[in-house]
Amino acid sequence: MSEYDKLTLPQFQYDLPDERIARFPLAQRDASKLLLYQKGQISHRQFSELPDLLPKDSFLVFNNTKVIPARLHFTKQTGALIEFFLLNPFPNSQPISMAMEATGEAIWQGMVGNRKRWKRDETLVLQGAAGMGHGVEITASWYDYEQSVVRLSWQPADHTFAQIIQYAGEIPLPPYLKREATDTDRETYQTVYSEKEGAVAAPTAGLHFTPAVFEKLAQCHIGYEYLTLHVGAGTFQPIKTEDVRLHHMHTEQVVYTQANIRNLLAHIDHIIPIGTTSMRALESLYWMGVKLVRKEAEPFLLDQHYAYQLPIDQQPAIEQSLQAVLTYLETNKLDSVVAHTGIYITPGYRFKLCRGIVTNFHQPGSTLILLIAALIGNDWKRVYNEALQNDYRFLSYGDSSLLLPNI
Repeated sequence: MSEYDKLTLPQFQYDLPDERIARFPLAQRDASKLLLYQKGQISHRQFSELPDLLPKDSFLVFNNTKVIPARLHFTKQTGALIEFFLLNPFPNSQPISMAMEATGEAIWQGMVGNRKRWKRDETLVLQGAAGMGHGVEITASWYDYEQSVVRLSWQPADHTFAQIIQYAGEIPLPPYLKREATDTDRETYQTVYSEKEGAVAAPTAGLHFTPAVFEKLAQCHIGYEYLTLHVGAGTFQPIKTEDVRLHHMHTEQVVYTQANIRNLLAHIDHIIPIGTTSMRALESLYWMGVKLVRKEAEPFLLDQHYAYQLPIDQQPAIEQSLQAVLTYLETNKLDSVVAHTGIYITPGYRFKLCRGIVTNFHQPGSTLILLIAALIGNDWKRVYNEALQNDYRFLSYGDSSLLLPNI
């Protein structure tokens, strides 16, 4: 009987001393430590060495989402402060890229701090808007109180929503950093290749990459590709159920292009995602293709249970699944498709596209620890213990690992 026949929260806990949480990044991104786990063996390297450590013919997949300044602060006339934390445009099916280009008005769902102080018929004005130097004023009113949906409008109305929040918003650092964001975080809490605005958390495995590392990837003939998964705040949601399978997994928006699919088809068996968000996007793509092959409804909406429902002998080959997605795009004359995934990767999951991962060290009892345990089994405890014993820095601004269980 496998240890993971029963999945309980204590199995995925470990002791993380507060002083091991990296609250600020290193001055040089690629100077971080890199723990290499390969076929059960562990060694300690530096991130700048990554291109030399990757298996021959590796094909990397990066998430090029860009973190938006998602924290907006409004004040009532009484002086009470209300925070609106942007989560997703409303309705959630709306492509985030389109929502970021809206002018004059936008409707977003979010989390509201000090909610009880904001009356249903009350309009709020952004704190300090008049003194921002851009002549920007933002107002907020309830659109749907029960669902925490807010209508935002602004002047000058010809500014896009992306421009407005760059002026007025704050970068939403992870809560476990326990500090306010600084101006420096606007740069350091983004990957150097971030492009598509819409995330409220960074794909932190990518924070270590520098132009020098990309240059070395080219010298080592390591290919790579970008896709877009807009990381949601749910990535920080702790598991609170004793049986971890009962945890409600958040859904995130992901964009796949024809170029993505063709590149993946050309590199089957060599794909290594950069970070858990890229891994979730890649594995989700397989199951969305399965839904297309099986002619099921809503193929580009994946819930957290779907990947565990189909017997292995009924699962299409990886190439067949990806080809189904490519055919769908070609037939409908689409360059890309906007999808939503709630995939929940836990021990017992059988990986389809991913042969390893580059990733940081994650919070105890998190869905990300379960994902790592799904990839390398109970060895995740040995990896994390090694990192703790060797003074690795943990979480978003911390050090990195390259996990290669079978290659």
